[in-house]
Amino acid sequence: MKTVVITGSTRGLGFEMAKLFRKEGWNLVINGVNAERMAASAEKLRQLPGAGKVECFAGSVASTSDIQSLIDHAVKCFGAIDIWINNAGVNQPMKAIWELNEQEIDAVLNIDLRGAVMGSRLAALQMEKQPQGGFIYNLEGYGSNDAMMLGLNIYGTSKRAVTHFTQAFAKELAERGSKVRAGRLSPGIMITDFTVKALGGKEQIELPEKTKKVYNILGDYPDVVAAHLVAGMLKNEKNNAHIEWLTTGKAAWRFLTAGFNKRNFFD
Repeated sequence: MKTVVITGSTRGLGFEMAKLFRKEGWNLVINGVNAERMAASAEKLRQLPGAGKVECFAGSVASTSDIQSLIDHAVKCFGAIDIWINNAGVNQPMKAIWELNEQEIDAVLNIDLRGAVMGSRLAALQMEKQPQGGFIYNLEGYGSNDAMMLGLNIYGTSKRAVTHFTQAFAKELAERGSKVRAGRLSPGIMITDFTVKALGGKEQIELPEKTKKVYNILGDYPDVVAAHLVAGMLKNEKNNAHIEWLTTGKAAWRFLTAGFNKRNFFD
């Protein structure tokens, strides 16, 4: 039986992906910084049909020791990790760079970027010990394709860096002949608390009306996105895979049909 570890999976996209892996009969290890919410999410997953077992481990991906402890816990429970997903992330307050304080900048970079880098590194070290190797997936986001928006500089910077890192990481793995493979998950625009709350829910984000209009056209709920991403991971066998939900063609079609397909996620 295979095992997946998903960081930041007590709610949103991470939780929806966990539900689908549960349905497929995988062992699950979910993770979050809020131990109470994590335990409740794990219990919800256990109530769903599935042959695998559900474990959880509280910790922050901003902490290297927490990441290693999460890996150790997964291996202790299930013997190996087949898929590791660096999903944990926080949004930034919608402010210009000079309006952010050092703690806010550190929170975004340490969780969204450093967490993905160290999670990938430590997961790869574990997977190298496994006969079957394993897959590591990192989450892209706004900025991965060089898009820019006032108030998303640090978040966009972290996600652009995650894209470069993952592609370079996959190249390193290939050149070393590793059994470990790395790939990117591109969820597009999701409508969750992440969209309107910064720093893990500590600060409300007031989105401009122009931004809301775009989100209403291009956005989707996380269960819809998760179905596409998990299906892609389950069938993927190659290194440097890019599993993308909101493709350029799909986005163009959404704009063309926006007048006939009215959606409002914010009312």
